[in-house]
Amino acid sequence: MSTNLIELKNLGKTSVQWLNAVGIRDKDKLEEIGAVEAYKKIKVRGFKVSKVLLYALEGALINAHWNQLDPSTKESLVKQAEQSD
Repeated sequence: MSTNLIELKNLGKTSVQWLNAVGIRDKDKLEEIGAVEAYKKIKVRGFKVSKVLLYALEGALINAHWNQLDPSTKESLVKQAEQSD
């Protein structure tokens, strides 16, 4: 059974709307795509986002507050997100 995005840690109404707008409607789909690709899809769609969204998506997948991610994880996520497809 898939989990609704709004039930995940770090995700609020706006971030869930952004995810829905790019075709991500549940945790299973977010896990399949991954935090970095989901972030890229949202950004390409034209939504004004910050790196905190990237951290929040990763935190949602591992059930941790985004601020608990260690600096090396955050750095790795940013490097991946900055790579062009």
